[in-house]
Amino acid sequence: MTADTAVAGQPPLRARVPLGPNGPLGLLVDPATWRAASYLVVGLAFGLTWFVFLAAGLSLSLPLIVIWVGVPLALAVMLLWRLAATLHRHLIRLAFGMRIASPYRPRPQGRGVLRWAAWMLGDPATWRDLGYLLLLLPLGLVETVVSLVLWGCVVGLIGAPLFIVFHNKVTLFSGVVIDSWTEALVAVPAGIAVLALTVYGVRGMAWLHTTLGQALLGPDQAQFAERAEHLKVSRARGVDATETERRRIERDLHDGAQQRLLTVAMDLGRAQEKMADDPQAAWELVAQAHLGAKAAIAELRDLARGIYPAILTDRGLDAALSALAARAPVHVDVTVDIVERPPAAVESIAYFIVAECLTNIAKHSRATEASILVGRDGEQVVVEIRDNGVGGAAAQERGGLAGLADRAATIDGILTVSSPPGGPTLVEARLPCQW
Repeated sequence: MTADTAVAGQPPLRARVPLGPNGPLGLLVDPATWRAASYLVVGLAFGLTWFVFLAAGLSLSLPLIVIWVGVPLALAVMLLWRLAATLHRHLIRLAFGMRIASPYRPRPQGRGVLRWAAWMLGDPATWRDLGYLLLLLPLGLVETVVSLVLWGCVVGLIGAPLFIVFHNKVTLFSGVVIDSWTEALVAVPAGIAVLALTVYGVRGMAWLHTTLGQALLGPDQAQFAERAEHLKVSRARGVDATETERRRIERDLHDGAQQRLLTVAMDLGRAQEKMADDPQAAWELVAQAHLGAKAAIAELRDLARGIYPAILTDRGLDAALSALAARAPVHVDVTVDIVERPPAAVESIAYFIVAECLTNIAKHSRATEASILVGRDGEQVVVEIRDNGVGGAAAQERGGLAGLADRAATIDGILTVSSPPGGPTLVEARLPCQW
């Protein structure tokens, strides 16, 4: 069974059941066949377990809701069936080779039991999870019974000569009795044919199970459409952010380093004219040009650091953010808890988010200290910048924080700002990536 992964913005591909290069023999030696067969044999146990759990949990909690006692119990049952569905997504990946993306809506900001309960109740994926777990019992019954009958026939037919030697006969599920050597020798090729049928049956049931799993446990079409629209908007914002950055670099070059270098050239030209008649004034002009050249070099260095700092490439986020913190006018604690370096694009975006936030802290927050925490949460890099300033920061249109949100959106990241009046301020960026 090949893995069919859902591509963001596109509908998921159907589960495919490859027949292999050598037909039944290729499927027989394929480890995926045996993983699928193992799952199908115990499918009834899974279905029966979750049916008993749901029947007991729902029958106990729903009648008690009228006196509010059943509300926490019902929420606990709901949470457990979502966890069970998550477990089966992993089991489907291990047994059938299909990776099913998480279908759940993003958890809302803020805390509270009511907010959390409304989030679970309003998520359609919660109820599709329940439908899948309830269907596991009839589906598992069919899968397990068919698997046991087929594999039992294979073992009985191919192993008929051994049964004749040790037990004088063998009885198949259909009631057929083989009790002679002639029948046993004829049963072996019949068993090989049934084995080929069984292999195809296993792959067919695997296809059926993965198709059902993708339909009920995976994201629905509305989520894919929403995801596609989100990526479209993120791409447009990323292009705008890149264009804005290009214009800023052009402006800084034209108004800064270029003007200084032009002044240096003019000072040197004037010094050349005065060298013969007024050497003292000429040397003063040379000294002035020297200062201008150093200022231009400093501006070019700052501009290059704004494009992509060399220390980030050479030594990673920890060293680059420590260097930023060392130049900040307030005390900044830096903690980077990432063992393996993320991709360069993620490192760059995380660096510039921190740099812009430290600039805002220095200009507007009136903070005395700040902290930077960079860590890993699953397949995401999480960047948190806190300060004890006066608060009131907001991601206004065309503002610095809005630009950071656009920069994060180029890789489908999310930036949130919590800055109540009076402080403190927390800027959190979640940047998805694959190690």
